[in-house]
Amino acid sequence: MLLSRDLSVVKKRWQDVNIEVEQTVKAILDDVQKNGDSAVKVYAKKFDGFAGYSFEVENTVKESADFMRILERSKMQIIEFHKNQIEKSWSINKDNGVIMGQIVRPLERVAVYVPGGTASYPSSVLMNVIAAKLAGVSEIIMLCPNPNDEVLMAAIVAGVDKIYKIGGAQAIAAAAYGTESIPKVDKIVGPGNVYVTTAKKQVYGKVGIDMIAGPSEVLIIADKTANPKYIAADLMSQAEHDKLASAILITTDEQILIDTEKELERQLSYLKRQEIIKSALRNYGVAIVVDVLEKAFELSNKIAPEHLEILTDNPLEKLPKVKNAGSIFLGENTPEPLGDYMSGTNHVLPTGGTAKFYSPLGVYDFVKFSSYSYYPREVLADFKDDVMKFAKLEGLDAHANSIKVRFEESS
Repeated sequence: MLLSRDLSVVKKRWQDVNIEVEQTVKAILDDVQKNGDSAVKVYAKKFDGFAGYSFEVENTVKESADFMRILERSKMQIIEFHKNQIEKSWSINKDNGVIMGQIVRPLERVAVYVPGGTASYPSSVLMNVIAAKLAGVSEIIMLCPNPNDEVLMAAIVAGVDKIYKIGGAQAIAAAAYGTESIPKVDKIVGPGNVYVTTAKKQVYGKVGIDMIAGPSEVLIIADKTANPKYIAADLMSQAEHDKLASAILITTDEQILIDTEKELERQLSYLKRQEIIKSALRNYGVAIVVDVLEKAFELSNKIAPEHLEILTDNPLEKLPKVKNAGSIFLGENTPEPLGDYMSGTNHVLPTGGTAKFYSPLGVYDFVKFSSYSYYPREVLADFKDDVMKFAKLEGLDAHANSIKVRFEESS
């Protein structure tokens, strides 16, 4: 039996970063803030084997025509979805002469962090950079300790402006504070290990960040019409990410659960990352049988999963039942990996229950809003007494005075 019947096992993943990691990261951030490039080079050499003089990478990769085609196709899908998220400035012109509105401005410079080595994800380059491009960000830099050819090709397709061969907490510090060779950015986005995530959390406020991401997770709601072969495959597609990944099945049919367990055993036998998958499923894999689908959706909304698959009869009709989820996949022909690469929806998603208050990464993450207003004197005169009373009620005499002096007779 790979899947537990106890949902509480999932909560074990949601632990705070230990104090040692917090302290280590803070020391690195302080060092980079104080010593700039020299400190970054020390950590880059220690952790990533950096041996060069310049962090900047010349993107002269030998391209693979077939992979470039795939990247371009994925790019078009991402653009088609995300272009609908583009915000527009607006204004209201009232009959009394009052004008008010909102201005939408893109961020000027953004850093996209990309893990290196065996954990490199060219798909994440596309997801982050294309959304930023559509928002109108002027400069996008990429931070990656050891960018491979696939990541470099994705950077070309997505339109990265500069690439720096650094990673870890030191890369986050360099982008947050700026060094002699690495420019300070307005926001840092992209996935990373516990040190990168902790560093992003600690620099928040100096710069913006996308979210505090945790291990991957998928929740599948299935009725008796679902195919256990597909359920097992989709559970494992997330479990292979990490030994901390969570895979949850909620079904109305006991036989579906039994058959899914058999399929897990069968399909595991030929998968390369089976040890990681087994560890994730045994520690954080859960299967629950409920009486009716309503209970399945109630549980799902409490968990607020990163990925939610609905494998039921008429899945589109069930969409209104979903209140909390990062990305929703409807029907047996919309598996979660489609969303990772080609559906067009963003795969940078809230984890650990944060889908209750966070959203998927989007164009809106790379813009900021300024409000404005213009009031004619006669309209201000109509508001002045109420504004002054409001200010005095809060004990802010200078606020009230700012209104009062505008209507005093000239001496």
